[in-house]
Amino acid sequence: MKKLYYLSSCSTCKRILKQWDLPRDFVLQDVKSNPLTLADLDHMHQRSKSYESLFSRRAKLFQERQLAEEQLDETRFKALLLEHYTFLKRPVLIWDDQIFIGSSKATVELANKTIHAGG
Repeated sequence: MKKLYYLSSCSTCKRILKQWDLPRDFVLQDVKSNPLTLADLDHMHQRSKSYESLFSRRAKLFQERQLAEEQLDETRFKALLLEHYTFLKRPVLIWDDQIFIGSSKATVELANKTIHAGG
């Protein structure tokens, strides 16, 4: 499976999409207009082994709800990810059995190498 979870209004996601030059048969899912399902999240979790790794602590709602003051566990991370798209660390690229989470330079470069190597 080759799929990208992203936010179409995010300038960082747009910039990364241009860098990656994804194949035409690639599945793109804008998480705002097409929210994550439990199946989507389970699919990501199978590869990442952690809901926390998929969670963005930079989200406005994280600050607004003062979630930094809570003891968040995997169950809570999962619930928050399903509740609102902004909690997903973006973009999330699934390339067969591999997962690339977020926009760090190292992650983007490694994903780009994987894409252009064909797997």
